[in-house]
Amino acid sequence: MQKIVTFLFIGLVCTFSTFSQKPKTYASTDIYEAVQKLNFLGTALYIAAHPDDENTRLISYLSNEVKARTAYLSLTRGDGGQNLIGAELRELLGVLRTQELLAARRVDGGEQFFSRANDFGFSKHPDETLEIWNKEEVLADVVWVIRNFKPDVIVNRFDHRSPGTTHGHHTSSAMLSVEAFDLVGNKNSYPQQLQYTDVWQPTRLFFNTSWWFYGSQEKFENADKSKMLGVDIGTYYPTRGQSNNEIASIARSQHLSQGFGGISARGSEMEYIELLKGSLPADKNNIFDGINTTWTRVEDGVEIGEILNEVETNFNFKNPSEHLPQLVKAYQLIEKLDDAYWRAVKSEEIKKIIEACSGLFIEATTTQASAVPGEQVTIETSVLNRSNAVISLDKIEVQPVKSTENIQKKLNNNEFLKESISITIPENSNYTAPYWLKEEGSLGMYKAPQLLRGKPETPRLVKATFYTTIEGVVIPFEKDIVYKYSKPDKGELYQPFEILPKVSTAVANKVVIFSEENAKEIPVTITAGTNNISGSIHLNAPKNWNILPKEIDFSIEKKGDTKTVFFTVAPPSEENQATLTPTVTIGNKVFDKELVTIAYDHIPTQSVLLPASFKAVRLDIQKNGENIAYVAGAGDEVPESLRQIGYKVTVIQPESISSSYLANFDAVVMGIRAYNIHESLQFKQPILLDYVKNGGNLIVQYNTASRSGFKMEHLAPYLLEVSRDRVTDEHAEVSFNAPENPLLNTPNKISASDFDGWVQERGLYFPNQWGDEFTAVLSMHDKGESKKDGSLLIAPYGKGYYIYSGLSFFRELPAGVPGAYKIFANMLSVGKESDTNITPIKG
Repeated sequence: MQKIVTFLFIGLVCTFSTFSQKPKTYASTDIYEAVQKLNFLGTALYIAAHPDDENTRLISYLSNEVKARTAYLSLTRGDGGQNLIGAELRELLGVLRTQELLAARRVDGGEQFFSRANDFGFSKHPDETLEIWNKEEVLADVVWVIRNFKPDVIVNRFDHRSPGTTHGHHTSSAMLSVEAFDLVGNKNSYPQQLQYTDVWQPTRLFFNTSWWFYGSQEKFENADKSKMLGVDIGTYYPTRGQSNNEIASIARSQHLSQGFGGISARGSEMEYIELLKGSLPADKNNIFDGINTTWTRVEDGVEIGEILNEVETNFNFKNPSEHLPQLVKAYQLIEKLDDAYWRAVKSEEIKKIIEACSGLFIEATTTQASAVPGEQVTIETSVLNRSNAVISLDKIEVQPVKSTENIQKKLNNNEFLKESISITIPENSNYTAPYWLKEEGSLGMYKAPQLLRGKPETPRLVKATFYTTIEGVVIPFEKDIVYKYSKPDKGELYQPFEILPKVSTAVANKVVIFSEENAKEIPVTITAGTNNISGSIHLNAPKNWNILPKEIDFSIEKKGDTKTVFFTVAPPSEENQATLTPTVTIGNKVFDKELVTIAYDHIPTQSVLLPASFKAVRLDIQKNGENIAYVAGAGDEVPESLRQIGYKVTVIQPESISSSYLANFDAVVMGIRAYNIHESLQFKQPILLDYVKNGGNLIVQYNTASRSGFKMEHLAPYLLEVSRDRVTDEHAEVSFNAPENPLLNTPNKISASDFDGWVQERGLYFPNQWGDEFTAVLSMHDKGESKKDGSLLIAPYGKGYYIYSGLSFFRELPAGVPGAYKIFANMLSVGKESDTNITPIKG
């Protein structure tokens, strides 16, 4: 049992992200701050619902000023949000936002955890949230993280006492935290967890309040603060040359997919936390007041504290290696501690300090980004001692093959010691893609085995442990194998080394629309994950879809090369939806995954394995018009979806907008959040409205109402005020305010059934005020709310038509929702029929 628990402490509790664009280096000031942190035995956990919910100011303050071990538990990975920088949505967006959180923690010094909860989209009440999430399972994950991380204090981002006033996920995160606080110390709560960990009882639970929760600064000033603590999070760190809120601003700016890149803050700034459970600290500026955070906290810790306090007091900034004898002695004592938690945590911390003080450079790299099970890989190891300390390298062990390379060499000052080690990746190895996507989950929950729950990412499979002798003591340093390479325009780069399948397949369009009975030729791209593969591929499909040929043989010589094969797919005569899956057979093994790469400069490159399936939709749809201009927005797949039903779509940037250019198009569609991200559109808006006036058709998709980027003063030719109104229930009943309106009749007759099968939501950011010139075509509402009529508005303007839609076409079209295609085709077609007559009808 002790071995299992210790393993878990190291695996789950020590979750510093291994990968960044380059390995972290330590200056003397960094080492000194690490020693300060080593001498603080206190832990704080911050809890909220999504990436970017966390208060980086407080996390940074607790980590860098207080020196507490600090982490953020985000219940979801942000899968249901929007993406400002690319086309990744849903699961892929969750992977991207996971890495943005890890990037933020690398800046503010915190660690990162998650539950299995799936961000299914905006929720207006925690009752809905907890029903979809499966409350008991998410609560179990919160208990699991607390029991393993063992926080002395927990801070909730949101108020558990105000259900229905904010995002249901937000309130739910606080409610679950409050409930978990009382369960984690009870051995009868989730007893199955106790074979891997122990019960734990935090000392205090807080709510990170502010004037925002009170409605105004004035109300907050007059509020009862008898149970509040206040800290100035604007403190300045001379050793860093930065203030705390400056660091926090940089951390928050890692959430680029959500548009949170911003200007750094500086100066005094108060942060308040309200006590919810536990004893009120006597010192209202010290969250850990009354909690023993010194080495006397653990049995046999007094001597360790004496040694390390002396190192901190007399730290040699010019020659940190001077402290190696004391640090090595302290390491030996830490390794003997009975307290498994603090032994694991502080052992990892002091090893990093010893490595930094001795100037040790240790890395294990490959010249390839990935390998497949059964493949031989060469690992290049490099060790450099950049101090006068007496250090030797005894051996290198490589996992998971348990290969041992005996070295037994002294590491001379500033002389590289390099070794090449060849290993074979075991045939039964798991792939290193995101673990929570390995099995299909539900709308509200991902699936994961117990020992992976809480982890931010999949543990690396291939590791090298370097056994060194320093001051006569054997100290192992474990390093993940990484892919190291360079680019002329970027220099030296590092990337996670992945274990991936021998072959992957991909279909360019995840939804293929058959608007008539004619067959389509579907290209399937096969990518080799290793050299010299051969096999066969077929397309799994229901019987009423005819696929030819039944099977295609293929061979690919070089890793990374691709081969495209073509299947002719004939749909049934009636409307139908089906899932088709490209499946490769090599020997007796079957491969049916698509490999998706997510690559941005601010995160490590991610390799994601998803089902290679695509959706085929037989759809009876009519359309008028042909040429569409699509003004690029915040990244969506609507243009490709429109091409699927026969439109010629040209994606343009705002700079291309001119009267003469727009005259070439039957309609202009504004991409999602286009006005939020393109400031220049405020200068192009008169041209767009003139285009409508002269007979054009302008469709404006949703824009956010409260972001600073929303600067349009004349979004429409008439009064139009965008609000935060939305309908989050994708099954909400839709009624027709204007049943005779062309948008519901021409060229496709729209009925209630066209709103079946929608995903995540009906729509968002509906206008709540508009001029009499507009017709409110639809009406809908979430349970217990008043009707919302602003989802689809149309108004004639001059010879053309202006349409504003908050319906979530950016989700529905890529999901292959037939009714969404018909409605969008009607919007593009309006005005193209001579008998079109639109009379404003207020909903």
